[in-house]
Amino acid sequence: MSKERAGLLLWLAGVNLFISAFTFGGGYVVVPMIRKYFVERRNLFTEEELMEMAAGAQSAPGAIAVNLSALAGYRAAGRCGLAVSAIAAVTPPVVILTLISFYYSAFIANAAAAAALRGMQAAAAALIADFVIDLSRSVIRERSPLLTLMMPAVFIAGFFLKIGAGTILAACALTALLRIAGRAGRAAV
Repeated sequence: MSKERAGLLLWLAGVNLFISAFTFGGGYVVVPMIRKYFVERRNLFTEEELMEMAAGAQSAPGAIAVNLSALAGYRAAGRCGLAVSAIAAVTPPVVILTLISFYYSAFIANAAAAAALRGMQAAAAALIADFVIDLSRSVIRERSPLLTLMMPAVFIAGFFLKIGAGTILAACALTALLRIAGRAGRAAV
């Protein structure tokens, strides 16, 4: 293995350990961090590729954060990058949950721990809001009336009509497939 490849794998391990250890709130919180380190700092792939990976990570079984870290690792360094990234992404939560389970009764009664968890919720909300704004910008750049109208429709369906996320996701996927099929049909004519 070359020094450059070994250095990239070591970097993948470190950055994924860091991202996993310091991001709370799920997969959508990980996206801005992966953008920062993989796209902006290292130029390992583009913003569009990141959005494609995020969509794939969301639709695959398992935790979005781990799936996205694994996909980013694969895009950066192939199978070894996938393995290193996935292991690094699951290590901090496993260690943290193991420690918490051993000291659960002391942890749950600790006011400082409860305050820290509330602070993490606020930080996670801010990162998710940042991701939604960036994702909205990329959808608007597509200049597709259908995709632009889909954003408020999804919000209304979920927030006001209380339609489940799975149903909304299935409806959006079907809409996108019909859009693609329509374009393919027009291109064939």
